[in-house]
Amino acid sequence: MFTTAIVQNNPTREIPVDLFAAIQALKQELNAVILAHYYQEPDIQDIADYIGDSLGLAQQAAKTDAEVIVFAGVHFMAETAKILNPNKLVLLPDLAAGCSLADSCPSQEFAAFKAAHPDHLVISYINCTAEIKAMSDIICTSSNAVQIVRQIPLNRPIIFAPDRNLGRYVMQQTGRNMLLWQGSCIVHETFSEKKLVQLKIQHPAAEVLAHPECEPPILRHADYVGSTTALLKHCQKSTASSFIVATEPGIIHQMRKEAPHKNFIPAPPINSNCNCNECPYMRLNTLEKLYLAMKNRSPEIKLSEEIVTAALKPLQRMLAMSVK
Repeated sequence: MFTTAIVQNNPTREIPVDLFAAIQALKQELNAVILAHYYQEPDIQDIADYIGDSLGLAQQAAKTDAEVIVFAGVHFMAETAKILNPNKLVLLPDLAAGCSLADSCPSQEFAAFKAAHPDHLVISYINCTAEIKAMSDIICTSSNAVQIVRQIPLNRPIIFAPDRNLGRYVMQQTGRNMLLWQGSCIVHETFSEKKLVQLKIQHPAAEVLAHPECEPPILRHADYVGSTTALLKHCQKSTASSFIVATEPGIIHQMRKEAPHKNFIPAPPINSNCNCNECPYMRLNTLEKLYLAMKNRSPEIKLSEEIVTAALKPLQRMLAMSVK
């Protein structure tokens, strides 16, 4: 359940011919920063001040001195920026840009689940609503989940929410037994193991790169598993010249920019008649909507002071525990 209020004052729908120039001008006018996730469309990535995964975006949001944060991502990401900057204007180009993983963990059901295990420490993946963050002890991302779990005393039982696949991967990497909330991401569940194996046969020298939100059968075929940032760094360092990428294909835009001499192949979804490996929520944001959000100062993310206060603590713990 979203906790956002939409604020619109005399909205304009006029779109300038040169959107890149118009957005740059609005950035100066508003003292704004544009934060974009790797899964955004290429034009948005190219106009952004910072492109990153959830950990990097949270770190940037925590330290920015901009007065306005334009978040080109999905709802929980913009909420995170607002929690870290409660007195700043945080804009999301399309308020319908939600998250199937966040939706899979309703706050009332999770509250009952937590109450049934009062002795457990709650570690929640950042891909969750502000309400779930407020019920958590520590937030993590796919970049730091293993690192954070390893810092928890062995005698402390853990609830890990909401992604069961990331939780299962963290358990394998740390040897910790955790109580998993059974949530998942629609994008990372769509990859076909059969088609992946066929693709490996066609490209025998290609490395398979996979995000830990993928299902276990996909991870078993991976040569490297990591967050989007980790996957990007790996393909730059690897001696391989070809990669099969099992995550949202928006990251391939950055991979091609960073390693233009290498070949990147999106891992195929189960249904070959759809773009099911593209996040439908991430792709709701467009350059036009980003411009309109800045021009109209809307849609704006608003959260209650109670939620902000409660959710800020586990986010701050994550940032502190992520320092290398």
